Amino acid sequence: MNPNGSPQPWFSTPQWVLNMDTEYIVEMKGISKRFGGVHALRSVDLELRRGEIMGIVGDNGAGKSTLMKILSGAYLADEGEIYIDGRRAHIQNPQDAFNLGIGMIYQDLALFNNLDVARNIFVGRECSRGPFRLLLDKKSMYQKAQDLIHELRVDISSPRLNVALMSGGQRQMVACARAIAFQSKILIMDEPTAALGVTEANKLLSLIRNLRDMGLSILLITQRIPDILAIADRVFVLKGGQRQDVLEVSKVTLDDVVTMIVRGRDRNGMQTPAMVYRSFG
Repeated sequence: MNPNGSPQPWFSTPQWVLNMDTEYIVEMKGISKRFGGVHALRSVDLELRRGEIMGIVGDNGAGKSTLMKILSGAYLADEGEIYIDGRRAHIQNPQDAFNLGIGMIYQDLALFNNLDVARNIFVGRECSRGPFRLLLDKKSMYQKAQDLIHELRVDISSPRLNVALMSGGQRQMVACARAIAFQSKILIMDEPTAALGVTEANKLLSLIRNLRDMGLSILLITQRIPDILAIADRVFVLKGGQRQDVLEVSKVTLDDVVTMIVRGRDRNGMQTPAMVYRSFG
């Protein structure tokens, strides 16, 4: 039952069991990754608390997407360990991550324009019926998709709406719904508001807050720092493939975050001094 006494929807009953003895739902320890001669990540540690939104920020090439692709199984780390719910996890591919309740929404969304909302949500994992489960259960899929749209309070009129006709914000919401439908407890979002206008971005940020309130832990990669300050609990800063700091959103300003991204910290953990420009004219 939900706190208000109503029955929980079908998609909010987790198939995994949380280990509440540990503070962090995700711990990445000493993660390193090379691409030939390029050292993309250098002994990076990351800790994600339960039910929080953590922003992942840094300049281009800082290692944000690489770190998240390692967590989602798209890349293998050269060194380091990953713990989910306090248990050592061996993530070799995206299926391993999916089995652990990790979902990733990439910037290109990976939606099928020729399919409607319901079919995009259930693609590859369609509901079936009949003696040998060989028949497609369209009625069940559309009803479940409608329940999901209603529960998430997203701006989509019908699960039969074709994705090709939808706005960028609505497409993002479909991608979120697909992750929620299959029991993701950890959601990674890569630049979700990058191509959206102000109105649609605000609607999506509201949806992300709703997902957190449903109990999800969210890692949000973005270059739009105001989005992080609006909804996140903490900010994880990367620079040159190295962790710089984790900042509490309630205690920092936009300037603090930007300064950390640009200047970072030196080997002794001190913030690097600002560059002094001298004119020789």
